[in-house]
Amino acid sequence: MAEHGKFYWNELSTTDIEAAKTFYAELAGWSFNEMPMDNGDTYYVGMLGDVPAGGIMGMPEGAPAGTPPYWRAYISVDDIDLTMAQAKAGGAEVLMEAFDVPGVGRIGTMRDPQGAEISFMTAAAQDA
Repeated sequence: MAEHGKFYWNELSTTDIEAAKTFYAELAGWSFNEMPMDNGDTYYVGMLGDVPAGGIMGMPEGAPAGTPPYWRAYISVDDIDLTMAQAKAGGAEVLMEAFDVPGVGRIGTMRDPQGAEISFMTAAAQDA
Protein backbone atom coordinates (compact mmCIF):
# COMPACT_ATOMS: atom_id res chain seq x y z
CA MET A 1 0.00 0.00 0.00
CA ALA A 2 1.16 3.54 -0.70
CA GLU A 3 2.31 5.65 2.22
CA HIS A 4 -0.42 7.75 3.88
CA GLY A 5 -0.23 11.41 2.91
CA LYS A 6 1.93 11.09 -0.21
CA PHE A 7 0.83 11.96 -3.70
CA TYR A 8 -0.06 8.61 -5.24
CA TRP A 9 -1.40 9.11 -8.77
CA ASN A 10 -2.00 11.76 -11.41
CA GLU A 11 -4.32 11.56 -14.37
CA LEU A 12 -5.28 13.76 -17.27
CA SER A 13 -8.90 14.21 -18.35
CA THR A 14 -8.87 15.51 -21.92
CA THR A 15 -10.98 16.18 -24.97
CA ASP A 16 -8.30 14.73 -27.30
CA ILE A 17 -6.84 11.50 -25.94
CA GLU A 18 -4.73 10.68 -28.99
CA ALA A 19 -3.10 14.13 -29.07
CA ALA A 20 -2.37 13.88 -25.34
CA LYS A 21 -0.86 10.41 -25.73
CA THR A 22 1.37 11.64 -28.56
CA PHE A 23 2.47 14.71 -26.57
CA TYR A 24 3.37 12.75 -23.41
CA ALA A 25 4.99 9.92 -25.37
CA GLU A 26 7.29 12.43 -27.05
CA LEU A 27 7.83 14.68 -24.02
CA ALA A 28 8.08 12.15 -21.18
CA GLY A 29 8.90 8.93 -23.03
CA TRP A 30 5.67 7.23 -22.00
CA SER A 31 4.21 4.20 -23.71
CA PHE A 32 0.61 3.27 -22.95
CA ASN A 33 -1.28 0.27 -21.63
CA GLU A 34 -5.02 0.17 -22.23
CA MET A 35 -7.40 -0.52 -19.36
CA PRO A 36 -11.14 -0.91 -20.09
CA MET A 37 -13.43 1.18 -17.90
CA ASP A 38 -16.88 0.14 -16.64
CA ASN A 39 -18.56 2.79 -18.81
CA GLY A 40 -17.10 1.29 -22.01
CA ASP A 41 -14.35 3.89 -22.39
CA THR A 42 -10.64 3.13 -22.24
CA TYR A 43 -8.20 4.42 -19.62
CA TYR A 44 -4.61 4.75 -20.80
CA VAL A 45 -1.89 4.08 -18.24
CA GLY A 46 1.24 5.98 -19.16
CA MET A 47 4.23 3.72 -18.60
CA LEU A 48 7.85 4.71 -18.07
CA GLY A 49 9.43 1.38 -18.85
CA ASP A 50 7.64 -1.09 -16.58
CA VAL A 51 6.51 1.57 -14.08
CA PRO A 52 3.11 3.28 -14.24
CA ALA A 53 3.63 7.05 -14.41
CA GLY A 54 0.14 8.54 -14.86
CA GLY A 55 -3.16 8.10 -16.62
CA ILE A 56 -5.05 9.64 -19.51
CA MET A 57 -8.80 9.43 -20.08
CA GLY A 58 -11.62 11.30 -21.76
CA MET A 59 -13.55 13.99 -19.96
CA PRO A 60 -15.71 12.53 -17.19
CA GLU A 61 -19.43 12.13 -17.68
CA GLY A 62 -21.25 15.22 -16.46
CA ALA A 63 -18.34 17.62 -17.08
CA PRO A 64 -19.82 20.96 -18.12
CA ALA A 65 -19.52 21.81 -21.82
CA GLY A 66 -16.32 23.74 -22.47
CA THR A 67 -14.44 22.31 -19.49
CA PRO A 68 -10.78 22.46 -20.49
CA PRO A 69 -8.52 19.42 -20.09
CA TYR A 70 -7.04 19.15 -16.60
CA TRP A 71 -4.76 17.05 -14.44
CA ARG A 72 -6.07 15.56 -11.20
CA ALA A 73 -3.81 14.53 -8.33
CA TYR A 74 -4.60 11.83 -5.77
CA ILE A 75 -3.18 11.66 -2.25
CA SER A 76 -2.87 8.23 -0.64
CA VAL A 77 -4.73 7.70 2.65
CA ASP A 78 -5.10 4.67 4.88
CA ASP A 79 -8.90 5.05 5.20
CA ILE A 80 -10.74 7.07 2.54
CA ASP A 81 -14.03 7.05 4.46
CA LEU A 82 -12.41 8.44 7.60
CA THR A 83 -10.51 11.00 5.53
CA MET A 84 -13.69 12.20 3.82
CA ALA A 85 -15.47 12.52 7.19
CA GLN A 86 -12.53 14.47 8.62
CA ALA A 87 -12.45 16.72 5.56
CA LYS A 88 -16.15 17.53 5.93
CA ALA A 89 -15.66 18.30 9.61
CA GLY A 90 -12.73 20.55 8.68
CA GLY A 91 -14.77 22.62 6.25
CA ALA A 92 -14.18 20.82 2.93
CA GLU A 93 -16.96 20.45 0.38
CA VAL A 94 -17.33 16.89 -0.86
CA LEU A 95 -17.60 16.88 -4.63
CA MET A 96 -17.64 13.11 -5.11
CA GLU A 97 -18.33 10.73 -2.25
CA ALA A 98 -15.91 7.82 -1.92
CA PHE A 99 -16.54 5.00 -4.38
CA ASP A 100 -14.82 1.77 -5.37
CA VAL A 101 -12.81 1.28 -8.54
CA PRO A 102 -12.33 -2.50 -8.87
CA GLY A 103 -8.68 -3.51 -8.73
CA VAL A 104 -7.60 0.11 -8.11
CA GLY A 105 -9.02 1.23 -4.78
CA ARG A 106 -11.50 3.59 -3.20
CA ILE A 107 -11.53 7.23 -4.33
CA GLY A 108 -13.18 10.47 -3.19
CA THR A 109 -12.90 14.10 -4.31
CA MET A 110 -13.35 17.31 -2.37
CA ARG A 111 -12.78 21.03 -2.47
CA ASP A 112 -10.63 22.07 0.47
CA PRO A 113 -11.54 25.10 2.61
CA GLN A 114 -9.35 27.30 0.37
CA GLY A 115 -11.29 26.21 -2.74
CA ALA A 116 -8.74 23.82 -4.30
CA GLU A 117 -9.99 20.47 -5.63
CA ILE A 118 -8.11 17.33 -4.61
CA SER A 119 -8.79 13.62 -4.69
CA PHE A 120 -7.81 11.03 -2.10
CA MET A 121 -7.57 7.29 -2.49
CA THR A 122 -7.07 4.14 -0.51
CA ALA A 123 -5.36 1.76 -2.92
CA ALA A 124 -6.65 -1.77 -3.32
CA ALA A 125 -4.44 -4.52 -1.95
CA GLN A 126 -2.10 -5.65 -4.71
CA ASP A 127 -1.08 -9.27 -5.20
CA ALA A 128 2.58 -9.76 -4.41
